[in-house]
Amino acid sequence: MEKENATLLTEFVLTGLTHQPEWKIPLFLAFLVIYLITIVGNLGLIALIWNDPHLHIPMYLFLGNLAFVDTWLSSTVTPKMLVSFLAKSQMMSLSECMIQFFSFAISLTTECFLLAAMAYDRYVAICKPLRYPVIMNNSLCIRLLVLSFVGGFLHATIHEGFLFRLTFCNSNIIYHFYCDIMPLLKISCTDSSINYLLVFVFAGSIQAFTILTILVSYTSVLFTILKKKSVKGIRKAFSTCGAHLLSVSLYYGPLLFMYVLPASPQANDQDMIDSLFYTVIIPFLNPIIYSLRNKQVICSLKKALEGKI
Repeated sequence: MEKENATLLTEFVLTGLTHQPEWKIPLFLAFLVIYLITIVGNLGLIALIWNDPHLHIPMYLFLGNLAFVDTWLSSTVTPKMLVSFLAKSQMMSLSECMIQFFSFAISLTTECFLLAAMAYDRYVAICKPLRYPVIMNNSLCIRLLVLSFVGGFLHATIHEGFLFRLTFCNSNIIYHFYCDIMPLLKISCTDSSINYLLVFVFAGSIQAFTILTILVSYTSVLFTILKKKSVKGIRKAFSTCGAHLLSVSLYYGPLLFMYVLPASPQANDQDMIDSLFYTVIIPFLNPIIYSLRNKQVICSLKKALEGKI
């Protein structure tokens, strides 16, 4: 009888970011503007890299794929969140929930691997400039890109597969603005200890590996530039690396607290604030941090605009 009742809960209610009606329209407008800028910025960057042969090098191929993944991640989460601000019903079917989580998990994990690959690319370019064309050739670049997406797909598939073993009989209220694995585990009436273990092991391992790669790469870059004793070079290095590390910190910090060091089961508001950083804010900031601070991208953009005029 308990199992039959468990299978009846095939629809969920997303609580969203706020229950206060006076905040819904302002938040809708704010996140709509952020989402539109995110889409225009990332897709514009992809088009710019695609159309300019001078940007067909590993650094910008990684950047173009990062822009694609940011668009994917933001589009997986934000449209549903925007609808929730205006819609009276916050219902989502089990199948829709699973699809959203699968798409979210692929894009989120792929971005972790891409950030690590980009950091390694900068390390080779600055620390081993003479060997850069040999080490970071097109073949290695494509392999790293393929591995990033394959890694994201496999990681998402593992968690998606183990989510299907869960049943939901006690509650169908998801205290979040999208379907994520941690809020789903909290309301499951099946023993989810193995799911928590998989999240800790796989998410923790991926984050540890990619964070370590990024830190080692950028530390080596900074030491290499400091050895040259060029004031202009040092300023540029700290400016560029500082901006990149700020973006990475805003991305990984909430991820660590969400999946590796989760808060208490009641800390739903904190979870939602953490999630906003890597699902909405970072895809919005990345085109600014990685592109508008890059002279070659700005030059290419000016040429494209001048050509149209």
